[in-house]
Amino acid sequence: MRKLSPEYERQLQLRQDAESRLKEGSAPTNGGWTVGPDSLTLLYRLASDPDTAADALRLLSELQTHQVELDLQNSQLRTDQEELEQAMARYRGLYEFAPVGYLVVGLDGRILEGNRAGAELLGTEPNGLEGEPLASWFAQGSQSAVKGVVEACREGAAGVCCSVESSGLGSGGAEPLQMTASLGPSGEEVLLIVSRCEPSPR
Repeated sequence: MRKLSPEYERQLQLRQDAESRLKEGSAPTNGGWTVGPDSLTLLYRLASDPDTAADALRLLSELQTHQVELDLQNSQLRTDQEELEQAMARYRGLYEFAPVGYLVVGLDGRILEGNRAGAELLGTEPNGLEGEPLASWFAQGSQSAVKGVVEACREGAAGVCCSVESSGLGSGGAEPLQMTASLGPSGEEVLLIVSRCEPSPR
């Protein structure tokens, strides 16, 4: 037995659902779709002739079923869009308010974006990071290490770690930081985690 394609099965299920809803009288509210004047004229002409009246009924039934299919698809698209927006808002919140710094850096070494914690660790506001060279936010002695991390990721390395020191531009002054980086899934940016170094046990 030939196996149906997933797309054909989806269309078949949609048709069955539409026909069932029409029979039950539970079809969704019209989503703005209307029968055009040409279709109405054709239906009227077919219905007026006893020889083609049955064809008119079949055509009307097909139009009604197709209408319900479109409305069901439209309803599902709205639901999917709402769920996507909610998921995006949730993950954006997790990114923005994470307890460690997240930075997205281009392969040229410039910061594309960063979260609140990342900006705080570098001594600025989140909107003050975009477009700035990553290395410029670190102490002179750490800049070569920062550039090396980006270069290593650009060549395909993952989980590159190094200890660096912030530039001290923030009110808290310079402090030791830990940086971990990997190449992003698109291969066009470097993803970094920046955090404060834990104090050594006494």
